[in-house]
Amino acid sequence: MTFDVEIVLRDRNYAVTETLTQPGEPTQWTERDVESVLKEILLSIDRVKNPEATERHVSLRGFSWIVEPSEGGVVIAIEIPTGAAVAGPFPMAQESLDRLIDSVLASTRPKPVIH
Repeated sequence: MTFDVEIVLRDRNYAVTETLTQPGEPTQWTERDVESVLKEILLSIDRVKNPEATERHVSLRGFSWIVEPSEGGVVIAIEIPTGAAVAGPFPMAQESLDRLIDSVLASTRPKPVIH
């Protein structure tokens, strides 16, 4: 599926749109697919902020997110200190995407270590 990501950086008053592709239909996405989508959205923000960078690293920590209804399905809105992005719409149920994102983020949290 091809979808747009609209990005607004903190120091700018205009949006930049990037087009991304994720294989498969959203209703068939797994946690791995949703993890890829989240990482690509975060990487898009960095590409807009730092277009000259050649190496990029992304971590699924330190951002706020919400899945909201939109015409044509739902969108993912993400906010980080650098700016914000809205991706979609994705033709799927809000509850399904919420659940997948929750699961992905829970699996990336550091596990407590007891010595």
